[in-house]
Amino acid sequence: MEKFDKLDGVAAPLHQINVDTDMIIPKQYLKTILRTGLGVALFSEMRYNDDGSENPDFVLNKPAYRDAKILIAGDNFGCGSSREHAPWAILDFGIRCVIAPSFGDIFYINCIKNGVLPVRLPAAVCDELRQQLHDSPGAQVAIDLNAQSVTGPNGEKWMFEIDRFDQYRLLNGLDDIGLTMQLESAIQTFVTHYRQRHSW
Repeated sequence: MEKFDKLDGVAAPLHQINVDTDMIIPKQYLKTILRTGLGVALFSEMRYNDDGSENPDFVLNKPAYRDAKILIAGDNFGCGSSREHAPWAILDFGIRCVIAPSFGDIFYINCIKNGVLPVRLPAAVCDELRQQLHDSPGAQVAIDLNAQSVTGPNGEKWMFEIDRFDQYRLLNGLDDIGLTMQLESAIQTFVTHYRQRHSW
């Protein structure tokens, strides 16, 4: 998992509340267990028309936001089913951070485990950030995970809270396997002693 420390990137405003995981990555894309290749399907029902052409009105199809690294979303982002494919699709598209007033609990955890930083900021702050992005399409937002800060396009800074263990995981790029491998020496010692005691 790629480490997350600081991120300066184009931010895209998504004016919608209760975006569930089926909207993020529809069920027909859940057959794969690979974490790559899902970016093209991110928000597919909103990004594409019935004939497969791009919907020019969807924010990520607009030239200013095609390379967005940050998404400024509405309340209750990532609610719904617990599919891990949702953060996979977000990350594969190139988005490393989602800012919203609140998140679905399981989606939030899945983001942490897959290297996407979910940032909770008050609804009024998210509204202000989205307005700044509308006023200056393609503007950048700066994220500092160590300092736990978000800096908007106009230079205004807001602080956010994050669990210390979640922060540690992201700063060090540790998914569940990475966390386990930190204990490799202790695990190997246990296995060696166990085999000595139980040779059968």
